[in-house]
Amino acid sequence: MKHTILASAAVAACLMLSTVAFAGNPDRAGSAGAGQLLINPWAASNGMAGTNMAICNGLEGTFLNAAGLAFINKNELRFANTQYLSGSGISLNAIGFGTAVGDGGVLGLTVMTMGFGDIPITTENLPEGGIGTFSPAFSNIGVTYSKAFSNSIFGGITMRVVSESISNVRSSGICFDAGIRYVSGDRLNFGIALRNVGAPMRFEGDGLTVTATPQGTATSLTMLQRSERYELPSLVNIGFGYDFYQSEMLNATFTGQFISNSFTKDQFGGGLQLAYKEIFELRAGYLWEDGLGGDETITTAFTGPAAGFTVRLPASADGAIIGIDYGYRTTNPFNGNHSIGIHLSI
Repeated sequence: MKHTILASAAVAACLMLSTVAFAGNPDRAGSAGAGQLLINPWAASNGMAGTNMAICNGLEGTFLNAAGLAFINKNELRFANTQYLSGSGISLNAIGFGTAVGDGGVLGLTVMTMGFGDIPITTENLPEGGIGTFSPAFSNIGVTYSKAFSNSIFGGITMRVVSESISNVRSSGICFDAGIRYVSGDRLNFGIALRNVGAPMRFEGDGLTVTATPQGTATSLTMLQRSERYELPSLVNIGFGYDFYQSEMLNATFTGQFISNSFTKDQFGGGLQLAYKEIFELRAGYLWEDGLGGDETITTAFTGPAAGFTVRLPASADGAIIGIDYGYRTTNPFNGNHSIGIHLSI
Protein backbone atom coordinates (compact mmCIF):
# COMPACT_ATOMS: atom_id res chain seq x y z
CA MET A 1 0.00 0.00 0.00
CA LYS A 2 2.85 2.37 0.86
CA HIS A 3 4.55 1.74 -2.48
CA THR A 4 1.28 2.27 -4.35
CA ILE A 5 0.76 5.64 -2.65
CA LEU A 6 4.31 6.73 -3.49
CA ALA A 7 3.90 5.72 -7.13
CA SER A 8 0.54 7.49 -7.38
CA ALA A 9 2.12 10.63 -5.96
CA ALA A 10 4.89 10.42 -8.56
CA VAL A 11 2.32 10.15 -11.36
CA ALA A 12 0.44 13.15 -9.99
CA ALA A 13 3.68 15.14 -9.79
CA CYS A 14 4.46 14.36 -13.44
CA LEU A 15 1.00 15.50 -14.52
CA MET A 16 1.18 18.72 -12.49
CA LEU A 17 4.62 19.55 -13.86
CA SER A 18 3.38 18.90 -17.38
CA THR A 19 0.59 21.44 -17.03
CA VAL A 20 3.12 24.05 -15.90
CA ALA A 21 5.88 23.32 -18.40
CA PHE A 22 3.86 22.62 -21.53
CA ALA A 23 2.06 25.61 -22.92
CA GLY A 24 4.05 25.55 -26.12
CA ASN A 25 2.98 25.43 -29.75
CA PRO A 26 4.65 25.15 -33.16
CA ASP A 27 5.16 28.92 -33.23
CA ARG A 28 7.93 28.38 -30.66
CA ALA A 29 9.87 26.04 -32.95
CA GLY A 30 13.53 26.97 -33.12
CA SER A 31 13.53 28.89 -29.83
CA ALA A 32 14.86 25.94 -27.77
CA GLY A 33 18.39 24.55 -27.78
CA ALA A 34 20.16 21.31 -26.82
CA GLY A 35 18.38 19.46 -29.62
CA GLN A 36 20.60 16.45 -28.93
CA LEU A 37 18.20 15.61 -26.08
CA LEU A 38 15.54 14.75 -28.67
CA ILE A 39 17.73 12.27 -30.58
CA ASN A 40 17.29 8.63 -29.58
CA PRO A 41 20.76 7.02 -29.55
CA TRP A 42 19.58 3.40 -29.05
CA ALA A 43 19.07 0.97 -31.92
CA ALA A 44 16.14 -1.23 -30.83
CA SER A 45 13.71 1.59 -29.99
CA ASN A 46 14.69 3.45 -33.17
CA GLY A 47 13.24 0.46 -35.03
CA MET A 48 9.81 1.48 -33.70
CA ALA A 49 10.35 5.24 -34.15
CA GLY A 50 10.44 5.48 -30.34
CA THR A 51 6.75 4.50 -30.04
CA ASN A 52 7.54 1.69 -27.57
CA MET A 53 8.01 3.86 -24.46
CA ALA A 54 5.48 1.75 -22.51
CA ILE A 55 7.28 -1.57 -23.17
CA CYS A 56 10.91 -0.46 -23.54
CA ASN A 57 13.04 -2.31 -20.96
CA GLY A 58 16.57 -1.89 -19.64
CA LEU A 59 19.03 0.78 -20.71
CA GLU A 60 16.97 1.60 -23.81
CA GLY A 61 14.35 2.91 -21.42
CA THR A 62 16.67 5.59 -20.05
CA PHE A 63 15.85 7.70 -23.12
CA LEU A 64 12.12 7.07 -23.57
CA ASN A 65 10.95 6.34 -20.01
CA ALA A 66 13.30 6.05 -17.05
CA ALA A 67 10.97 3.52 -15.40
CA GLY A 68 12.00 0.93 -18.00
CA LEU A 69 15.41 0.57 -16.35
CA ALA A 70 13.71 -1.26 -13.45
CA PHE A 71 13.27 -4.34 -15.66
CA ILE A 72 16.98 -5.22 -15.52
CA ASN A 73 17.37 -8.42 -13.49
CA LYS A 74 21.11 -8.30 -12.75
CA ASN A 75 23.47 -6.39 -15.07
CA GLU A 76 23.24 -4.98 -18.57
CA LEU A 77 25.87 -3.43 -20.83
CA ARG A 78 24.81 -1.72 -24.06
CA PHE A 79 26.53 0.07 -26.92
CA ALA A 80 25.01 1.71 -30.02
CA ASN A 81 26.18 3.66 -33.04
CA THR A 82 23.86 5.74 -35.22
CA GLN A 83 24.61 7.25 -38.60
CA TYR A 84 22.35 10.28 -38.22
CA LEU A 85 20.84 11.54 -41.50
CA SER A 86 23.13 9.18 -43.37
CA GLY A 87 25.27 11.14 -45.81
CA SER A 88 25.50 14.22 -43.59
CA GLY A 89 28.62 13.00 -41.78
CA ILE A 90 26.94 13.15 -38.35
CA SER A 91 27.25 10.13 -36.05
CA LEU A 92 26.14 9.24 -32.52
CA ASN A 93 27.75 6.85 -30.07
CA ALA A 94 26.08 5.71 -26.87
CA ILE A 95 27.21 3.39 -24.10
CA GLY A 96 25.44 2.43 -20.91
CA PHE A 97 25.68 0.14 -17.91
CA GLY A 98 22.91 -0.83 -15.52
CA THR A 99 22.97 -2.97 -12.40
CA ALA A 100 20.47 -4.09 -9.78
CA VAL A 101 21.13 -2.49 -6.39
CA GLY A 102 18.71 -4.45 -4.21
CA ASP A 103 15.11 -4.08 -3.03
CA GLY A 104 13.81 -3.72 -6.58
CA GLY A 105 16.15 -0.82 -7.45
CA VAL A 106 18.34 -0.46 -10.53
CA LEU A 107 21.08 2.11 -11.12
CA GLY A 108 22.19 3.03 -14.63
CA LEU A 109 24.83 5.23 -16.26
CA THR A 110 24.60 6.30 -19.92
CA VAL A 111 26.85 8.46 -22.09
CA MET A 112 26.00 9.81 -25.55
CA THR A 113 28.34 11.75 -27.83
CA MET A 114 27.81 13.30 -31.27
CA GLY A 115 30.48 13.59 -33.96
CA PHE A 116 30.26 16.12 -36.79
CA GLY A 117 33.62 15.60 -38.46
CA ASP A 118 36.05 18.44 -39.21
CA ILE A 119 34.51 21.79 -40.21
CA PRO A 120 36.65 24.50 -41.89
CA ILE A 121 37.31 27.63 -39.82
CA THR A 122 36.17 30.81 -41.55
CA THR A 123 36.36 34.47 -40.58
CA GLU A 124 35.08 37.75 -41.98
CA ASN A 125 38.46 38.31 -43.61
CA LEU A 126 38.87 34.69 -44.74
CA PRO A 127 35.38 33.46 -45.69
CA GLU A 128 36.84 30.63 -47.79
CA GLY A 129 38.73 29.14 -44.85
CA GLY A 130 42.18 27.67 -45.27
CA ILE A 131 43.21 28.38 -41.66
CA GLY A 132 42.37 25.04 -40.10
CA THR A 133 39.32 23.12 -38.90
CA PHE A 134 37.27 22.63 -35.76
CA SER A 135 34.96 19.89 -34.51
CA PRO A 136 31.92 20.58 -32.31
CA ALA A 137 31.63 18.44 -29.18
CA PHE A 138 28.06 17.57 -28.11
CA SER A 139 27.48 15.10 -25.29
CA ASN A 140 25.23 14.21 -22.40
CA ILE A 141 25.76 11.96 -19.39
CA GLY A 142 22.79 10.50 -17.55
CA VAL A 143 22.48 8.82 -14.15
CA THR A 144 19.21 6.94 -13.75
CA TYR A 145 17.63 5.30 -10.72
CA SER A 146 14.58 3.13 -11.25
CA LYS A 147 12.58 1.03 -8.83
CA ALA A 148 9.82 -1.58 -8.83
CA PHE A 149 7.24 -0.32 -6.30
CA SER A 150 5.13 -3.45 -6.78
CA ASN A 151 4.51 -6.13 -9.39
CA SER A 152 2.55 -3.57 -11.41
CA ILE A 153 4.07 -0.13 -10.76
CA PHE A 154 7.58 0.98 -11.73
CA GLY A 155 9.14 4.43 -11.56
CA GLY A 156 12.41 6.09 -12.45
CA ILE A 157 14.25 9.40 -12.53
CA THR A 158 17.26 10.57 -14.53
CA MET A 159 19.68 13.43 -13.94
CA ARG A 160 21.43 14.39 -17.17
CA VAL A 161 24.45 16.69 -17.66
CA VAL A 162 24.37 18.34 -21.09
CA SER A 163 27.39 19.88 -22.82
CA GLU A 164 27.84 21.59 -26.19
CA SER A 165 31.02 23.33 -27.33
CA ILE A 166 33.43 24.32 -30.05
CA SER A 167 37.01 25.49 -29.49
CA ASN A 168 36.09 28.92 -28.09
CA VAL A 169 32.38 28.79 -27.18
CA ARG A 170 30.68 26.38 -24.80
CA SER A 171 27.46 25.75 -22.92
CA SER A 172 26.49 23.27 -20.23
CA GLY A 173 23.52 22.53 -18.02
CA ILE A 174 21.55 19.93 -16.07
CA CYS A 175 18.12 18.51 -16.80
CA PHE A 176 15.87 15.82 -15.36
CA ASP A 177 13.60 13.06 -16.67
CA ALA A 178 10.95 11.20 -14.69
CA GLY A 179 8.77 8.29 -15.72
CA ILE A 180 6.17 5.80 -14.54
CA ARG A 181 5.25 2.36 -15.93
CA TYR A 182 2.07 0.49 -15.02
CA VAL A 183 1.60 -3.17 -15.94
CA SER A 184 -2.01 -4.35 -15.95
CA GLY A 185 -2.18 -8.14 -15.90
CA ASP A 186 0.16 -9.81 -18.37
CA ARG A 187 -0.95 -8.02 -21.55
CA LEU A 188 -1.44 -4.28 -21.06
CA ASN A 189 1.25 -1.67 -20.24
CA PHE A 190 0.91 2.07 -19.69
CA GLY A 191 3.65 4.69 -19.43
CA ILE A 192 4.05 8.40 -18.85
CA ALA A 193 7.33 10.32 -18.94
CA LEU A 194 8.37 13.92 -18.42
CA ARG A 195 11.68 14.65 -20.14
CA ASN A 196 14.31 17.38 -20.48
CA VAL A 197 13.16 19.63 -17.63
CA GLY A 198 15.85 22.02 -16.44
CA ALA A 199 17.09 25.58 -16.17
CA PRO A 200 17.87 27.55 -19.36
CA MET A 201 21.38 27.30 -20.81
CA ARG A 202 23.64 29.97 -22.29
CA PHE A 203 26.71 29.94 -24.54
CA GLU A 204 29.85 31.59 -23.19
CA GLY A 205 33.48 31.94 -24.25
CA ASP A 206 36.08 33.96 -26.12
CA GLY A 207 34.32 33.30 -29.41
CA LEU A 208 31.68 35.82 -28.41
CA THR A 209 34.18 38.69 -28.18
CA VAL A 210 34.56 41.34 -30.89
CA THR A 211 37.67 43.50 -31.41
CA ALA A 212 37.23 46.82 -33.23
CA THR A 213 38.88 50.23 -33.58
CA PRO A 214 36.46 53.13 -33.00
CA GLN A 215 36.50 55.81 -35.69
CA GLY A 216 38.94 58.62 -34.94
CA THR A 217 41.07 56.60 -32.52
CA ALA A 218 44.09 54.33 -32.81
CA THR A 219 43.14 52.11 -29.89
CA SER A 220 41.45 48.76 -30.37
CA LEU A 221 38.67 47.77 -28.00
CA THR A 222 37.55 44.25 -27.20
CA MET A 223 33.89 43.81 -26.33
CA LEU A 224 32.27 40.71 -24.84
CA GLN A 225 28.84 39.88 -26.20
CA ARG A 226 26.42 37.93 -24.03
CA SER A 227 24.30 35.33 -25.76
CA GLU A 228 20.63 35.00 -24.90
CA ARG A 229 19.60 32.10 -22.69
CA TYR A 230 17.73 29.26 -24.38
CA GLU A 231 15.23 26.77 -23.03
CA LEU A 232 15.59 23.00 -23.11
CA PRO A 233 13.27 20.98 -25.41
CA SER A 234 10.94 19.66 -22.70
CA LEU A 235 8.17 17.21 -23.52
CA VAL A 236 5.56 14.86 -22.07
CA ASN A 237 5.32 11.35 -23.49
CA ILE A 238 2.28 9.10 -22.87
CA GLY A 239 2.00 5.61 -24.31
CA PHE A 240 0.66 2.08 -24.06
CA GLY A 241 1.54 -1.42 -25.20
CA TYR A 242 -0.86 -4.35 -25.65
CA ASP A 243 0.10 -7.99 -26.21
CA PHE A 244 -2.76 -8.97 -28.51
CA TYR A 245 -1.34 -12.43 -29.20
CA GLN A 246 0.59 -14.70 -26.83
CA SER A 247 1.81 -18.27 -27.19
CA GLU A 248 4.82 -20.34 -26.22
CA MET A 249 6.49 -19.51 -29.51
CA LEU A 250 5.26 -16.07 -30.55
CA ASN A 251 4.29 -12.83 -28.83
CA ALA A 252 2.77 -9.91 -30.79
CA THR A 253 2.58 -6.41 -29.24
CA PHE A 254 0.90 -3.26 -30.50
CA THR A 255 2.05 0.11 -29.16
CA GLY A 256 0.73 3.65 -29.34
CA GLN A 257 1.80 6.99 -27.92
CA PHE A 258 1.32 10.74 -27.85
CA ILE A 259 4.15 13.27 -27.46
CA SER A 260 3.41 16.81 -26.32
CA ASN A 261 6.40 18.94 -27.31
CA SER A 262 7.00 22.35 -25.81
CA PHE A 263 8.74 23.83 -28.84
CA THR A 264 7.62 21.78 -31.84
CA LYS A 265 4.48 20.09 -33.12
CA ASP A 266 2.79 17.37 -31.11
CA GLN A 267 3.34 13.84 -32.40
CA PHE A 268 1.30 10.63 -32.54
CA GLY A 269 2.73 7.20 -33.20
CA GLY A 270 2.17 3.47 -33.19
CA GLY A 271 4.20 0.34 -33.65
CA LEU A 272 4.16 -3.45 -33.89
CA GLN A 273 6.63 -5.90 -32.36
CA LEU A 274 6.75 -9.63 -33.08
CA ALA A 275 8.89 -11.72 -30.72
CA TYR A 276 9.84 -15.33 -31.38
CA LYS A 277 10.54 -16.79 -27.93
CA GLU A 278 13.37 -14.59 -26.58
CA ILE A 279 15.59 -15.19 -29.59
CA PHE A 280 14.35 -12.91 -32.36
CA GLU A 281 12.28 -9.73 -32.49
CA LEU A 282 10.96 -7.94 -35.56
CA ARG A 283 9.53 -4.44 -35.17
CA ALA A 284 8.10 -1.53 -37.13
CA GLY A 285 6.70 1.88 -36.21
CA TYR A 286 5.34 5.14 -37.53
CA LEU A 287 5.54 8.60 -35.95
CA TRP A 288 3.22 11.28 -37.34
CA GLU A 289 2.92 15.02 -36.90
CA ASP A 290 0.86 17.69 -38.61
CA GLY A 291 2.17 18.59 -42.08
CA LEU A 292 4.16 15.38 -42.53
CA GLY A 293 2.58 14.49 -45.86
CA GLY A 294 3.28 17.69 -47.81
CA ASP A 295 6.50 19.10 -49.23
CA GLU A 296 5.39 22.63 -48.32
CA THR A 297 4.20 21.83 -44.78
CA ILE A 298 6.71 19.30 -43.45
CA THR A 299 8.98 20.69 -40.73
CA THR A 300 11.04 17.63 -39.83
CA ALA A 301 13.59 15.49 -41.65
CA PHE A 302 11.83 12.29 -40.51
CA THR A 303 9.11 11.06 -42.84
CA GLY A 304 7.41 8.66 -40.40
CA PRO A 305 8.24 4.96 -40.98
CA ALA A 306 10.78 2.93 -39.04
CA ALA A 307 11.76 -0.76 -38.85
CA GLY A 308 14.29 -2.97 -37.12
CA PHE A 309 15.11 -6.28 -35.46
CA THR A 310 16.92 -7.87 -32.52
CA VAL A 311 18.76 -11.21 -32.36
CA ARG A 312 19.73 -12.74 -29.00
CA LEU A 313 22.06 -15.66 -28.42
CA PRO A 314 23.36 -17.44 -25.28
CA ALA A 315 26.79 -16.15 -24.27
CA SER A 316 27.63 -18.55 -21.42
CA ALA A 317 26.29 -21.51 -19.48
CA ASP A 318 25.22 -19.34 -16.54
CA GLY A 319 22.49 -17.55 -18.53
CA ALA A 320 24.33 -14.57 -20.02
CA ILE A 321 22.78 -13.29 -23.25
CA ILE A 322 24.37 -11.30 -26.06
CA GLY A 323 22.17 -9.47 -28.53
CA ILE A 324 22.44 -7.42 -31.72
CA ASP A 325 19.96 -4.62 -32.46
CA TYR A 326 19.28 -2.74 -35.67
CA GLY A 327 16.93 0.16 -36.35
CA TYR A 328 16.21 2.30 -39.41
CA ARG A 329 14.18 5.50 -39.74
CA THR A 330 13.36 7.10 -43.08
CA THR A 331 14.30 10.75 -43.70
CA ASN A 332 14.05 13.34 -46.42
CA PRO A 333 16.57 14.67 -47.30
CA PHE A 334 19.56 12.34 -46.75
CA ASN A 335 19.43 8.54 -46.57
CA GLY A 336 17.76 7.81 -43.25
CA ASN A 337 19.05 6.96 -39.78
CA HIS A 338 20.91 3.67 -39.40
CA SER A 339 21.37 2.47 -35.80
CA ILE A 340 23.19 -0.69 -34.76
CA GLY A 341 23.76 -1.83 -31.21
CA ILE A 342 25.15 -4.63 -29.08
CA HIS A 343 23.89 -5.52 -25.61
CA LEU A 344 25.02 -8.02 -23.01
CA SER A 345 22.80 -9.23 -20.17
CA ILE A 346 24.63 -10.96 -17.33
